[in-house]
Amino acid sequence: MSTEPCIEFRQVSKQFGTDYAVKKLNLTINSGELFVLVGASGSGKTTTLKMINRLEDASAGDILYQGQSLATLPLRTLRLQMGYVLQQIALFPNMTVAENISLIPEMKKMTPAVITQRVSDLLNEVGLDPAVYQQRMPSDLSGGEQQRVGIIRAFAAQPQVVLMDEPFSALDPISREQLQKLTLRIHQRLKSTIVFVTHDMNEALQLGDRIGVMQGGHLVQVGTPDEIAQQPANNFVSKMFASAQTNDIYGVYLNRLKVLGYLEPLASVDQQLPVFDSNQTISEALPALQENGAIQVNDEMTLAGKLTSKQLLRFMVKFKK
Repeated sequence: MSTEPCIEFRQVSKQFGTDYAVKKLNLTINSGELFVLVGASGSGKTTTLKMINRLEDASAGDILYQGQSLATLPLRTLRLQMGYVLQQIALFPNMTVAENISLIPEMKKMTPAVITQRVSDLLNEVGLDPAVYQQRMPSDLSGGEQQRVGIIRAFAAQPQVVLMDEPFSALDPISREQLQKLTLRIHQRLKSTIVFVTHDMNEALQLGDRIGVMQGGHLVQVGTPDEIAQQPANNFVSKMFASAQTNDIYGVYLNRLKVLGYLEPLASVDQQLPVFDSNQTISEALPALQENGAIQVNDEMTLAGKLTSKQLLRFMVKFKK
């Protein structure tokens, strides 16, 4: 993940009549970052997201995209560089799955051979057999399958930025967890900048490289998941974290270590290694890692695997823990 700015909000406000949805927002989102905006309904997070691709224009201030003011960029050029995933599944009902995925690549003049290969690769990425799914209509898919297609459609033209507005909130818990993990894996592979909006602090903790907490149109804190958990800026942030399904940030990182492939599978674990679980912290595990070079990690047998010192270091460098 780069520290080079991708999107910058400079004293940005958005008014609807006399009411402020967003007020004097200053925020920098880095290139290649998965940045999560979290807050209650009406906090301004979706309005902030929509200002990035100018579905809403700022009332005051300036938004820069790769150092250039959005106001100076042609709207079509801007939006072709950005994918968009909504809460409401927005596949075109009269197009097949393959046609939905191909739409933006065709608009960007990619060759048919490249598009065909990309459709196949992306469907495989989300566990949908191309031979079975690419000629199906959206009405033939379950809600979870439709949202998988919506996600890969947003990534199909390899945009530099993908905007995701509450994309999983209407799904059942199992589908939601699957798509959270899918988003982490796609982000790791494609390195796009993702701006993800949610009202769910647990989801924010599971996904975000950094998290921005919004309240009443104001950005009240920005930080990594452990900074949000351990050093909340005020009582509002503290209560949001307390509402998360997990109160253990170590469990959050253990899950991400597994999803992103930092843990070796259980079958390869040396059973003689010290065992740590989600009731313990990474700092508690460090002496055992230093002595043995690796530990076995286990969270109720669902995230079991082997973690080496080298893998933990790679993870900590990536997420600046």
